[in-house]
Amino acid sequence: MKQKIIIAIAIVLFACGSAMSQTGTDDNSLFYDSHFHLTNYVQKGPTLKEFVELMGDKVGRSTVFGIPVQQQWSWMNSGEDAPRYYLDTDAPLYYYSFTDAYIADQYYELTDEDKKRFEPMITGFNPADMYAAEHIKRVLLTFPGVFSGIGEFSIHKEFVSSKIAGEVASLRNPALDTILSTAGEIGLVVILHNDISKPYPKAHTQSYLKEVWDLFKKHPEATTIWAHCGLGRVVAPVKDQVQFMVDMLDDPSLSHVYFDLSWDEVAKYIVSSDEAVAKVADMINKHPDRFLFGTDEVGPTDQEKYLKVYNMYEPLWKALDSSTREKVLKGNFATLFDAAKTKIRAWEETNKGNMF
Repeated sequence: MKQKIIIAIAIVLFACGSAMSQTGTDDNSLFYDSHFHLTNYVQKGPTLKEFVELMGDKVGRSTVFGIPVQQQWSWMNSGEDAPRYYLDTDAPLYYYSFTDAYIADQYYELTDEDKKRFEPMITGFNPADMYAAEHIKRVLLTFPGVFSGIGEFSIHKEFVSSKIAGEVASLRNPALDTILSTAGEIGLVVILHNDISKPYPKAHTQSYLKEVWDLFKKHPEATTIWAHCGLGRVVAPVKDQVQFMVDMLDDPSLSHVYFDLSWDEVAKYIVSSDEAVAKVADMINKHPDRFLFGTDEVGPTDQEKYLKVYNMYEPLWKALDSSTREKVLKGNFATLFDAAKTKIRAWEETNKGNMF
């Protein structure tokens, strides 16, 4: 019995070492993309093979996911003017579960070597549905060996949340607790979008900070990346934004929470002044293991445009220590996702043949 245990441990260690040798950070790429949408709000975008060509040698690895909601084309609303974005029409959005099968199919089309560059994510679930966790498990068992996490999925998101048909998602909904508990149990990385505040907040409105903080504290088992540091297109940094982030980073009960520096809308705040760059750089240099960079590009077809967000952050990259910069751009991505895959593949093997 003891010999079998030793052999099993050796196999796991070998597998982990092999994964690290295949997917570590010893390449010459600029960054690993922690936040990338292959498709848009009407499920259009390049193929994953085409995106590999676009990445070239500039981007070593990337998450890949679609948009979890589909914009309805309501002829009664816009006639023959087909919407391509959620602000193009007053018609509702609805959850689009086929996105997960589509991402898996695109992944299967890649060569074994190119597959190593991607971390597909499950997004096609309704976070207000108590059955959402079952959807996540079914996707993993239907497409074993493919997915590394869940997200980006949204709870409170400016203009989007109110357009989605059906029940509005909430940080207090037990369905969300079930989703995060499941992610923790399986080892899935979570990318969660939740605005820090409401669009154009008034003096009497409350931010979502306390609710999201409480949610994260309830689920220490779930490795969670807070997308965009809680910011949005019109959701500007709250007063003392950096300080509340420092408070979260210093809280040992939130050591499982990470922040992604994704989206040009976030970059514009960070590089808006030398003072802003210095404040953010100081925070990241003191917590180098807790930040990841992502583009948040949606279905790009041009490399120059795809690299736009990375280039926008140039003042920040220069302000970071070299070791910190390497972690933010590549190292933290590799650490989180390589560890996650070992756990997820083990869960898939254990539950093979089950259907939730």
